Amino acid sequence: MTEPTAYTPLFRPESWPPTSAPTVNRALDVAREALANSGKKNIHVRSDMIAAATDLYVTLHQLVIALDAERGEGR
Repeated sequence: MTEPTAYTPLFRPESWPPTSAPTVNRALDVAREALANSGKKNIHVRSDMIAAATDLYVTLHQLVIALDAERGEGR
């Protein structure tokens, strides 16, 4: 069992291997939607900023996966 720490990474690649990649067009649509939604969050509300950061991180990760797949790179 690991010791709890004050820091928990947002993403651990070993815990989430993608099984398939979205298309680039779909990933771009989702990224645009995430940007629009994050822009509406209140910067003074901690939970809004955590939600926005998480959403943007996951969305960016999916976009990179889609681009790598389109280029034929298996990362």
